[in-house]
Amino acid sequence: MTTPDEAFMAQALTAAEAAAAHDDVPVGCVVVLDGEVLAVGENRRELDADPTAHAEIVALRAAATRLGRHRLDGATVYVTLEPCVMCAGALLNARVGRVVIGAMEEKTGAVGSRYNLLADPRLLHEASVTYDVLAAPSQALLRAFFAARR
Repeated sequence: MTTPDEAFMAQALTAAEAAAAHDDVPVGCVVVLDGEVLAVGENRRELDADPTAHAEIVALRAAATRLGRHRLDGATVYVTLEPCVMCAGALLNARVGRVVIGAMEEKTGAVGSRYNLLADPRLLHEASVTYDVLAAPSQALLRAFFAARR
């Protein structure tokens, strides 16, 4: 039986596959509020020639536009790869309530690997985090992408 977390993460994996199709690192993100998908984002750095076009930023912008406000209180963000410092900061600024992560990013992860910005009491907001939801397919997608480029 598939859990809601797995179902939303599967949608994020589909977005990650779309990123790979246009030669971006395969990371996908889904923003959910009250069980409804507000926005889906994929990495678009290469496609848009934009260093800030990470999947989380793309999805947060779309969700904020849809709601007509920058705060996404109570939202859950599903992301196939642990967010970097920039994206963790954006998640904090958006005031999301929860982040669900597929694969961990040991080199640049800012939500448990290198740093844990979402649980830092010195910052203005904290979010709960769930790790390792569909981690294996998230990792496999990333490994295949980078193996093809080596």
